[in-house]
Amino acid sequence: MKKLILLAFIILFQNVSSQAPLVAQSAIEKVTAFKGQQVTGISLSESGRIFANFPRWRENVKHAVVEIGKDSNALAYPDKKWNSWKPGMKDMDSVFVAVQSVIASEDELFVLDTRNPQFQGVINNPRIFVFDMNSNQLKHIYELGKESFYRDSYINDLRIDRLNDHIYLTDSNHAGLVIIDMTTGKSKRALTDHASTMSETNELTINGEKYTNTIHSDGIALDETEGMLYYHTLTGYTLYAVPTKILREGSKIEIENSVKVIRKTTAPDGMILKDSMLYMADLENNAIMRYDLKKGTSEVLAQGDKIRWADTFSIHDGYLYYTNSRINEVSGDISNMEFSIYRIRL
Repeated sequence: MKKLILLAFIILFQNVSSQAPLVAQSAIEKVTAFKGQQVTGISLSESGRIFANFPRWRENVKHAVVEIGKDSNALAYPDKKWNSWKPGMKDMDSVFVAVQSVIASEDELFVLDTRNPQFQGVINNPRIFVFDMNSNQLKHIYELGKESFYRDSYINDLRIDRLNDHIYLTDSNHAGLVIIDMTTGKSKRALTDHASTMSETNELTINGEKYTNTIHSDGIALDETEGMLYYHTLTGYTLYAVPTKILREGSKIEIENSVKVIRKTTAPDGMILKDSMLYMADLENNAIMRYDLKKGTSEVLAQGDKIRWADTFSIHDGYLYYTNSRINEVSGDISNMEFSIYRIRL
């Protein structure tokens, strides 16, 4: 029986990856690129401002957070001082240490600082810096409580629930979710080391080569209207969801019992949801997938060499923006490598 199930999964993935892309390679537009700087996160504001971030996975990170101007130049955001931290310096609340994600929401920019530079361990409580995008000034800091993270945590991505004033985050290194009450500032963990947040495999096959790593709960997407949070491990093939009301108010057992298996998918990194359409990377096939959560169908949105580990997505004005972090290609010096941002007309 196990062999039959495995065979069914293999056939499913082959069928998914063999679909013809909806978007031709020529229709994928380059927005900008960075030499020697590995970009992961991207987010566009309602007015179209573009923000990106660079994790501190190695030394010589020029900027943690940038805003990309109309001339495609990247300027340190909110200024150079905030981006001045170097290994060995004090981790003050006026500098970014190890940023993994940025999210523009209404008139605010949320900057997720893992406080875990170069995966050497959390040196202080992970936190979210919130900036007023009108003044570009720090507005608020959400600091994770000591029971919300572990020393080996890598708080990876976040979604803002404006309807309920909460933030939901994934921990990709010590499997689990984190929930922050924006009114009180208090945080808590859920689904720590749960089957739904734990990696399913320790390797992916990309361009015929093995990428070996174990990455737990990573991708996250929020349906505010339906009150549902979707999440996925990076090295895994199952999409899960949990009602946000139960995440906020339920007990440990109630949360665990409310987890739903949505469907089998390809292995993704970032995810984003809009109008019941869930967009996810297909890391093993250099593609971006689109899943219709209402109909239960899937299709290949785009595929090809302009998609090289699509890491994070943002949607603005009918375009899907994504970063190419090329994680599977990186080994050693990256000074001559190019890391890019592209966009696709939806």
